[in-house]
Amino acid sequence: MNNITSMSTFLLREFSELQELRILYLFLFLTLYLTTMIGNLLIIVAVALDHHLHTPMYFFLTNLAMMDIGSVSVIIPKSLANSMMKSRSISYCGCVAQVFFYLFFATSGVAILTVMAHDRYVAICNPLQYERIMHKGACLQMAAVVLIISLLYSMLHTSSTFANTFCSNAVNQFFCEIPTLLKLSCSDFYLGEVGLLLLGCIIGLGCFIYITITYLQIFSTVLRIPSLHGQKKALSTCLPHLIVVSVFLLSAAFAYARPPTESSSELDIAFAVIYTLIPPMLNPFIYSMRNKDIKTALWKLLDVGHSPKTMFRGL
Repeated sequence: MNNITSMSTFLLREFSELQELRILYLFLFLTLYLTTMIGNLLIIVAVALDHHLHTPMYFFLTNLAMMDIGSVSVIIPKSLANSMMKSRSISYCGCVAQVFFYLFFATSGVAILTVMAHDRYVAICNPLQYERIMHKGACLQMAAVVLIISLLYSMLHTSSTFANTFCSNAVNQFFCEIPTLLKLSCSDFYLGEVGLLLLGCIIGLGCFIYITITYLQIFSTVLRIPSLHGQKKALSTCLPHLIVVSVFLLSAAFAYARPPTESSSELDIAFAVIYTLIPPMLNPFIYSMRNKDIKTALWKLLDVGHSPKTMFRGL
């Protein structure tokens, strides 16, 4: 195939050539997207309006919700628009922007989950020093560091990806995914991008190891609490975060812990949906269903005239 040294568009993969299946995919993705947006927006508004939730834990939860909104908004609206217009195209600049912003929001999300683990560690293992360590200035600094690191990593990763020469503009995925784009490369420069992917995996593994060690210390501290009620109260503040981290890791494993193949299949779309849509959609439900403060704030926000204790008894 002749080298394509310059191109104005990429061609994304269609969900299906059949009109009926295309409509089905359209409504499915629209439902998942709206569910994700509404759930995360409710978390953001509930935390903003309830002064009882103006604490470091909920500050970082709000940041996570914003990253989740950003990550799905980078991918899904374009996919829905293409499906409605029976189009496959995305501009070269649009593909660059999609890669950059998805990397930025996804990297920020992983970093925020790591910071949230640190917050729970300080709250449970060093409660007397919590206000001194996790004060407002420290939280803002940590959030700023997360954004700066994510920005730099995304810029480096994106520039390295599109420094390649592409031999084709047909992307076998419904969005501009880096591993799929690298398969189109016909230059040796893709090896540098593979190195960056490995670096990203190493950083992600480092975050996972840190979170694991942190929770081992948390559980060790909780087991030394003499009161059973105290143990349950301490664990209740950690459980939603632990579930969110588990969902993220499982979705990543579904997507990448499988042998690479040259050919594309319907499973590629399914795996991509799992790791791009499922964690952002489930996160607000996990926190709202397993956190009493969030449940109370949401019921106040929605102005429901029922006691949250009654409605959520047994959860």
